[in-house]
Amino acid sequence: MSFDLVVWALDGGATPADVRAAHELCREGEHAEGQVDRRIGGFYAELTAQYPDKEPVADSPWADAPLHVAPDHVLMCLDESCADAVLEAIERLAGQHDLMLLDLQDGTVYPPPTRVV
Repeated sequence: MSFDLVVWALDGGATPADVRAAHELCREGEHAEGQVDRRIGGFYAELTAQYPDKEPVADSPWADAPLHVAPDHVLMCLDESCADAVLEAIERLAGQHDLMLLDLQDGTVYPPPTRVV
């Protein structure tokens, strides 16, 4: 069994309901087109530099690889026994790249942290 998370690059002001709606549209086959959002590209590059998804690696956190990368999101199916450090890295990178994080187990959406200027 896997533990599934998705990071989403939505416009500023997006709400948790917007994230869930975008995910539902994706599940129904409606997908964003065009280039991969720079935030998604940066997130994916940094995450897979730490936890490769292209080649089988001992102790890989991925239950399904390679990761699903779309223009506006990355779907990650994690092995249920993956280390907490992997989840912490995903959360940290999502925040750094201004992405919203959707936990598919319970539908919770974690917005990026508010930046103090």
